[in-house]
Amino acid sequence: MSVHKDITLHAQKQNEQFTEFSLLDQKREEYIQEAVELCKADMDFSTDSINQITMQINALANERFIPARKMVTTEMVRTYVGTLA
Repeated sequence: MSVHKDITLHAQKQNEQFTEFSLLDQKREEYIQEAVELCKADMDFSTDSINQITMQINALANERFIPARKMVTTEMVRTYVGTLA
């Protein structure tokens, strides 16, 4: 019985971590989209909020088989926006 409980607890923890990753990844994408929209409008923007979330995702990635994310620079955003024109 103990093995079944251990497996269940392990599965629950993995599910919680994946859920946390999914929420963080979604928030990161929202921040990226905000930066892209500001850049398109030729307004000042920062990637600080994107990278703060990225660090949280990468901390999870170190613990599990969760894909790590790259840090984002303002130049990356500008380059991306330049490809949309």
